[in-house]
Amino acid sequence: MSWPDRLTRRGLIGGALLLLTACALTPAYGPGGSGTALHGRVALPVPDDVDSFALNRRLTERLGPENAAAFALDYRLTTAIVGQGITPDEVTTRYSLNGTVDFVLTDIATGATVTQGSVSSFTSYSATGTTIATTSAERDAHERLMIMLADQIVTRLLANGPRAP
Repeated sequence: MSWPDRLTRRGLIGGALLLLTACALTPAYGPGGSGTALHGRVALPVPDDVDSFALNRRLTERLGPENAAAFALDYRLTTAIVGQGITPDEVTTRYSLNGTVDFVLTDIATGATVTQGSVSSFTSYSATGTTIATTSAERDAHERLMIMLADQIVTRLLANGPRAP
């Protein structure tokens, strides 16, 4: 690599950094970021099934345990299992687990909607082993799906949520 090549690459990287700093983006967990405004300040609904419990657990991991709630996150979780791999004998050997969460973040003090949206994802599992193996694979797929959905919700909240004062 010659000197002009390195200078050009450094110049491109420096220029890209300069453009990013000029676009007024704020780090989510930096001063004034939405991560700071949300951490420990989001009340979650009481879970009523295994999936919502797993979703709440991941949301708490990402948003922090509720200390002094200023916001309430309400959601509607739906899941569906769909057969994917079907043999000529009509035996299903693979399932797809689809999930969708419609959510609303509201300011507790004013009742105003801060942000709302919908996220969806899917995962799958095999049903070719024993009954115990299939049940374990299904349970693991549910856990993975809830982690993916919670991470998408947090990403949306960080992008569109409140900013710290």
